[in-house]
Amino acid sequence: MRQLLLLRHAKSSRDDPALDDFNRPLAERGLKTAPLIGRELAAHAWLPDLALVSPALRTRDTWRLVAAELPMHPRSVFAEALYDASAADIMSQIRLADPSDGCLLVVGHNPGLEDLAKQLAGSGSEAKARKRLEEKFPTAALARFVFDRDWFGLTSARLTHFLRPRDLSQ
Repeated sequence: MRQLLLLRHAKSSRDDPALDDFNRPLAERGLKTAPLIGRELAAHAWLPDLALVSPALRTRDTWRLVAAELPMHPRSVFAEALYDASAADIMSQIRLADPSDGCLLVVGHNPGLEDLAKQLAGSGSEAKARKRLEEKFPTAALARFVFDRDWFGLTSARLTHFLRPRDLSQ
């Protein structure tokens, strides 16, 4: 069984209007919620073999804070194609994953990440998780999918969890 974890970057700051979108840092709230997600990954043993991360500052910082909470350090690839990516662009990157990787984490942006999650959530998805996903994919939210085919053949999967920072103990 393979796992795909889709993580939207944590809350970013818009305090400095001189910064372009790519270089926006995490806000205070983002600095607090990203480690919560990392602890949740560790607690459930949802440990990625590979993390595909958008190279934007807020996604890199989110990944750094999440990874610091994991018991091991997965391989990381900062993929230019994930910045401001559509659902199709993100799926193209996922399909390039090594067949030996059983768990893949993608740290990216909306709307592409949310669109992909909604497209992937197939039959057998957990009803409560699917309802939360349909409402909104907020910052630092995590969608967990499981499926039994290879990365290249991924078209739909079972959504098992949709975790939002507000649902986690702080």
